[in-house]
Amino acid sequence: MPPSDDQRLEDSSAEAAIATPDAPDNPAVPAGTAVRAKARPVSGSLVPATPAVNRRAAAGLFLALLSLAGLLGLNDLRNGIYVVLYGLLAGALGLWFAVTAIRRAHRGKTARPRGAIVATVIAGVGIVLSAVLLAGFAVLGKQLSSYGQCLSGANTIASHQSCQTQFTRAVDRRLAGLHPGG
Repeated sequence: MPPSDDQRLEDSSAEAAIATPDAPDNPAVPAGTAVRAKARPVSGSLVPATPAVNRRAAAGLFLALLSLAGLLGLNDLRNGIYVVLYGLLAGALGLWFAVTAIRRAHRGKTARPRGAIVATVIAGVGIVLSAVLLAGFAVLGKQLSSYGQCLSGANTIASHQSCQTQFTRAVDRRLAGLHPGG
């Protein structure tokens, strides 16, 4: 009959006596003696992170989420550069807070604060998206500005489609001018 779950838990958490018939690695231990194995720390048994480190990780997560929320709110193309710069700055600050929280927890030999890895990933995504959009604004700034002005004066569906067609043609001309062969 196999041991019950309670019995297995007790056996795994207690120190076990290991019989060593031969001890070639350790000459100080005579052959055939029982040696107590030290209990290994369970991976989740680290001391929790300090409240200051947890707050730093939470601030990093909050800023990382603000970075993405700012990019999602990008709807006015004329002022879009400011929104993208805000997203880049918030993402960079969120990444810095999250990474320093992880480092402080590691240095203090405490557990990694909750949300620090998630904050790092979200901030990284926010930074990459902001950088791509910033490059897009740098390359297509004039076209985006005229498209935004056209849309602000468009009142009908046909005028919206006309603005979009003008924008598409302007972008195609601009990108064709960037090609080395074009």
